[in-house]
Formats: sequence, C-alpha cells, structure tokens
Amino acid sequence: MHRILFGLLLALAFGSDLEAQTPFYQGKTITLLVGSSAGSTYDNYARFIAQHLGKHIPGNPPIIVQNMSGAGSMIAANNVYSVAKPDGLTIASINPALYFNQLAGKKEIQFDWSKFTWIGSPDRSEHVLYMRADAPYKTIQDVRRASEPPKCSATGTGTTGHYLPKLLGETIGTKFNIVLGYQGAPEMDLAAERGETQCRALTHAAWFSGQIYGTWRANGFDRVLMQTGRKRDERLPQVPTLNELMNEYRTDELSRRLATVVLSSNEFGRPYVTHPGIPAEQIKILREAFMKTMADPEFLAEAKKKKLDIEPTPGEEMGPLAKEVISQPPEVIERMKKLLEQ
Repeated sequence: MHRILFGLLLALAFGSDLEAQTPFYQGKTITLLVGSSAGSTYDNYARFIAQHLGKHIPGNPPIIVQNMSGAGSMIAANNVYSVAKPDGLTIASINPALYFNQLAGKKEIQFDWSKFTWIGSPDRSEHVLYMRADAPYKTIQDVRRASEPPKCSATGTGTTGHYLPKLLGETIGTKFNIVLGYQGAPEMDLAAERGETQCRALTHAAWFSGQIYGTWRANGFDRVLMQTGRKRDERLPQVPTLNELMNEYRTDELSRRLATVVLSSNEFGRPYVTHPGIPAEQIKILREAFMKTMADPEFLAEAKKKKLDIEPTPGEEMGPLAKEVISQPPEVIERMKKLLEQ
C-alpha cells in the first residue's frame, strides 16, 4: 500500500512539474484581429508581423489573421475588449485615434482606451493629405478660398481620413466634404481614381510603402498638400507642416491645444492591444515577443524590402500615454465633440 501511495504521489509531482514546464502557448493558436480591410497598410503590417511573432513566443503558437473591418476599426476594438476571452489568445491591430470617440462620448464605444493591455506598436508615423492633381486645389490656400469644398474619403469618425481634414478646419479654416463609410484604404483609393472623391488623409508609412501611391507619383496623379510632424519629412521638403500653417494663419491657443491632443495619436502608431484582464504572465510574454520581433534581423531585412517603416514602441510606454490623452479638460472635450461631427 505504501508503495502504491508513493507511486501515485510521484506521478502527481512529476505531472505537475511537467505541466509547469510546458509553455502556456504550446498547442494553442493566437487570433490577430485587424480592424481594417485586406490590402490596407494596417493589414500588411499585421500579416507580416504574424509571420514572425510566433517564433518569439515560448511554445511557438501559430497566429491566424482575421480582418474585422468597419467603423474605423471600432468593431475590432470593441470585440477584443468586450467579447474576446481574457486568455491572451486574441489580440487586435486597431486605429490609434479611436480614443477621440471615447472623449466625445460616442455610444458605440464598448471599451476604455486607458485600460487596454498594450502590446506594442511597430512604427510611429506622421500624416499627409493627398489631392488629385487635376482638382482645382493646388495648395491649402486654394482649399481655404474654395466656394465648393473638395471631397475626402474616410472609413469612419476617429480615423485619419476623417479627423485630419476636420482638424484643418478647426485650426486653419479649411473646409472639406468628408465622405464616410468606405471599408478600407483600397476602397478609398479606388474612389479617388474613379473621381468619386478628390482627397484623402493617411500616414507617411502608408504613403511611401503603398505600391499604388508609387504609381500615382510616377504618373503625376496626385500631390501632397500638407503633412504633420514637428519638421518636414526629408522626402517631402516642399510640403508645409500643420505647425507652419498654424503659425501662418495665427491659430488661437485652444485650437493649438486641440491639435496637440489629436496628433498625440501619432505616438500610438499602429497599436496592438488585447483584453485588459489577461494575466500578467501572458502580458509579459506577448510584450517581450513583440519587441524581440521588432529587433529580429530577418524581420527587419524583410521589412526593408517591403518598404515598411519599423520604429517600435513598447507596450509599457503606451499605457501611460493612453491614460494621459483620456484626461482632458471640458473645453478640449467640447472641441473634440465638434471635431467628430459628421
């Protein structure tokens, strides 16, 4: 009897030790939700990262990419925050400016921006506004003086395509007719080619990495009217920054503060997030794996070939920033609500 009991205890101890040594992610699959349509720059980054991330996670789990586009990635953000289980098996690539909608009190929001678990971001990108070259708006000054505003495309409120033209109106007095409801970047660019719209705001990274934009530049299809950033991108030396334009048009202090809050979204880059309730051990694993991927020589070499900018931000730095942007005084929140009106 003693031998039997001893054998059982030994088996239990061995089994427990074996279970403790088995990586959590071994034998499991991670789902990566992408809040934009297939073929967009967000989608390209996500699929590329998914190819490399798993090998830096103990247990080497496969990562399946699932597009969940709509409402400027709000659907994906709501899903990973409120629907997905807090088990570390679902992460999401979302729009960095979704917090605008939370500040404005949009009822569709089912998340708290400050409570997401932040995994990291592969890049920090400023923005540009392109205009069809055959449109009668050759400069931002032309847009300010126009009797009929140009049509710009956007997927939804709180996205670059929506908030940047609106911010220009709030800070330097331009007017744009923003057409909402496009599924993603490919659809918006097709609208520009068809003449349904004339302009669109997007990131520097998308502008310089997208094949379609390279073709446009070669054919003289469009021009860039403005860019964000503290200084002009060396690849766009003739294009004025928003700061330069605000100085030129003597933008008031409250409008400048609004611009600061809005353009803080650039610091979030292309954020990867997961449920706020996942265990600390899984958070540590995912964050470390993400930053190891960003430093992987093979990953970086391939990113260069794909013309994907890599300037990563660790998740540990994004959490405090998320809390900071959500804490705004009433006057800024009121201006934000106005900015997000359709």
